[in-house]
Amino acid sequence: MRPKIIFFHPASNSAGKCILPMSLLALATLLENTYEYIIVDANAERDPLRALDELIGVRGYNVLATTVMPGPQLAQAVPIARELKQRYPHLINIWGGYFPTQHTDTVLNSDYIDFAIRSQGERTFIELLRALERGGDLAAIRGLSFKCGRAIVHNPLRELVSPENFPAFPYQRIDMPRYLNRNYMGTRVTEHHSSFGCPFACNFCAVVAMSNRRWLAQSPARLESTLRTLRDEYGADAVNFHDMDFFVSEARVAEFAERIRDFGMRWWGLGRIDTLMNYKETTWEKMRASGLKMIFSGAESGSDDVLKLMNKGGKASTHATLEFAKRARAYGIVPEFSFVLGNPPDPRADIDASIRFIREIKRVNPATEFILYLYTPVALDGALYDNALQSGFQFPESLDEWTTPFWREFATRREGRTPWIDRDTQRTVRDFERVLNAYYPTITDTRLVGLRRATLHALAAWRYRAQVYAAPYELRALQRVWRYQRPETSGF
Repeated sequence: MRPKIIFFHPASNSAGKCILPMSLLALATLLENTYEYIIVDANAERDPLRALDELIGVRGYNVLATTVMPGPQLAQAVPIARELKQRYPHLINIWGGYFPTQHTDTVLNSDYIDFAIRSQGERTFIELLRALERGGDLAAIRGLSFKCGRAIVHNPLRELVSPENFPAFPYQRIDMPRYLNRNYMGTRVTEHHSSFGCPFACNFCAVVAMSNRRWLAQSPARLESTLRTLRDEYGADAVNFHDMDFFVSEARVAEFAERIRDFGMRWWGLGRIDTLMNYKETTWEKMRASGLKMIFSGAESGSDDVLKLMNKGGKASTHATLEFAKRARAYGIVPEFSFVLGNPPDPRADIDASIRFIREIKRVNPATEFILYLYTPVALDGALYDNALQSGFQFPESLDEWTTPFWREFATRREGRTPWIDRDTQRTVRDFERVLNAYYPTITDTRLVGLRRATLHALAAWRYRAQVYAAPYELRALQRVWRYQRPETSGF
């Protein structure tokens, strides 16, 4: 069988934005001039099932390779994969990404997924295609899981390869203008992923299972070349780096910042607070001068004890977070902190401590942005997951259950009705978030200006100052009318 491949990117957001399908572009780099392929992005398709059906039924594509994360992507990927397998039994369904890596057995226990690729997928995928075409020993393909009769076989993971060693993304194979968005960062904003993995082992993070604490990155020269292409050939004026940790190496960041100093581009990236606090002042100045606008970091909790339970490692602490907020303010860089609230064994105490801490951060740097999640377990060894199991938590055992509204919301970390978080506790978090977002409206919502921003701030003032967060119906009504934009659900 000569493989003809559809790379399918299920819809990943509800904002109608096209976010560059980087995981599929990474796979596609190895297929240029070898196999026929096409990329189908559900964010850019009015009817993705119809588009896929035509490619398979009319044009003869016979391999559907889908990247899947829990939440909205999974909810769309499951019914589409099932329906297409029913229509075309010969179709080979291959899944890769975070979800198949963490829940491989659940994926392959379905009768419509044939293969799952765990962790980094580029070389595993090309070896699988060759085996499908020429025959070969599936058990010899590292990183692959597959069915053998009623059994599921998990081959050993393969050694990770640095993205420096892979070709450049084939941007010409997609409609790039659709992937340039207007938002807080600029008028033509795109994305890039310059590294794979993370050297840390936070036990609430899915990246650990993907990379086993390895971090491999593209060089500053490669990054300069990529940004030059995105700017000069496609008109990008800003880039968001979606690396799990862009700032691991200070020397790499400093050289990169120097190389793009005169590019006139803004950029955004994710990094650890304790790592960045060890950067020299000269590196901070280079980052500022190069156009760094925002840094996303996991503050996670207002309790040092909970940070230890999370296995944050390094020198993570609430003190470091406060100092980071001060330093970012001094350089005119906006810190964007995520918090994972409601951690067992005492979720209410964790929430109360974090609310107090958020207020303290706002005191030292009012420009700080916050994204508040509720704790949801990741299937890893560690105190948090052990506490979750002891509380009666259990992941779904079927893909159908994963697509139910409850588990879809669960995967976004917005809904946390777990054995340790009840509705009242969840409501406490959301009420505080609503007051916080009104008193300090996000700068990332470019539509929220002038009178609207001032009105929200004024209405929330008495609540925020008096620390009365319960039942903020008036704020909820205004935020709904003005379609208040939350970065954690709709991006910038």
